[in-house]
Amino acid sequence: MYSQNTVQGSGRSSVAGAADAAAQRVYETWKGSNIFFLQGRFIFGPDVRSLALTVVLIAAPVAVFCVFVARKLMDDFSHHLGISIMVIAVAFTLYILALLLLTSGRDPGIIPRNLHPPEPEGYDGGTEVGGGQTPQIRLPRVKDVVVNGFSVKIKYCDTCMLYRPPRCSHCSICNNCVERFDHHCPWVGQCIGLRNYRFFFMFVFSTTLLCIYVFGFCWVYIKRIMDAEETTIWKAMIKTPASMVLIVYTFICVWFVGGLTVFHLYLISTNQTTYENFRYRYDRHANPYNRGVVENFKEIFCTSIAPSKNKFRARVPQDPGLQPRSMAGGGFISPNMGKGVGDLEMGRKAGWGEAVTGVGDFEGALANNGLENKEGGFGDASPNLSHGLPSETVEGRSGVHHPRRSSWGRKSGSWEISPDVLALASGVGESNRVGNGSASQAADD
Repeated sequence: MYSQNTVQGSGRSSVAGAADAAAQRVYETWKGSNIFFLQGRFIFGPDVRSLALTVVLIAAPVAVFCVFVARKLMDDFSHHLGISIMVIAVAFTLYILALLLLTSGRDPGIIPRNLHPPEPEGYDGGTEVGGGQTPQIRLPRVKDVVVNGFSVKIKYCDTCMLYRPPRCSHCSICNNCVERFDHHCPWVGQCIGLRNYRFFFMFVFSTTLLCIYVFGFCWVYIKRIMDAEETTIWKAMIKTPASMVLIVYTFICVWFVGGLTVFHLYLISTNQTTYENFRYRYDRHANPYNRGVVENFKEIFCTSIAPSKNKFRARVPQDPGLQPRSMAGGGFISPNMGKGVGDLEMGRKAGWGEAVTGVGDFEGALANNGLENKEGGFGDASPNLSHGLPSETVEGRSGVHHPRRSSWGRKSGSWEISPDVLALASGVGESNRVGNGSASQAADD
């Protein structure tokens, strides 16, 4: 008897271990548009290919500088000083590339999605209507919260099924809600948010210093040629075309990265994000996050970085099946379900037809197949159908709006219907066809 129980216990443990080993990890079932490397250890945006271009734009000029300028200066200066020119350039470049990886390859502050819409405040679950049916409750579009004594509106995200925390926004490119969302940078292929803004600023600032460094020593090399050959500046430039190319290149780049550095210094000093600044959010009322220049800088550079809220390498818990959360016939409806509501903070109302073409036909097909029967517990079907609602993001001060991509399927921008919803629809439709056939046969009899 003992041996039999032991065998059964070992069999159950082996089955559980096999099920755990077969379970997918979080990064393998991720619903955002991110790309993962090294089994979920690095997370990038969908435009990660642009990161290779950024690396080339940084490393290639430094390589030219080391070969055609710094190597020649080693002969003109004393031994240690000449070598230090090249060593500083190489070390500084490696430091910038490390900052680039820290900016691009880490979680920027993604808020995990909810599996179900949140319950309304004050809901006790006891409200019923005729026939024991729970009414469908529409969630409010916005809520008011108090931040440092100021009232701040937070909005409901239809894709992530949550109320976004203050300063959080949904990135239409990565298809995630990001805390303290600043912007999505195509040069690093990642959102800039709460957990990587510090590294982003250090990357931009260090790149500006590297441009100035290369620019300055190229002129030093030209001056050494002028003094050695007692010639004019134009003839000295002709003798070192690599220096001229680098001078022009770094002069152009310093306007971009240098201007971006100055702009973000202003944002840090006033405790704003690029997203907030481009929308003039604090032009007409006080900024509840501004605590003074010194405290604002300490908040960015002298505070610990919050840990990630996502464990990308963790196992996904096994789902026993699609189980409705609400009671029969009831549920919580997305605030945008069935109506075209744009991003209220954008000042533009998006039309339902802009991004939800063809959804009405699908909803009609579900209704005809009996999905809205009174006895079935499909109250959560309506929140799931709200993922693809239109919303917008601002790319710049020009006010150009781009429709946010939907999340019906796993990839952003895909209008594929969820397999669970299709399974429900096909199952209910099959039962209706069987019921209709039985009724017609009874009528014939």
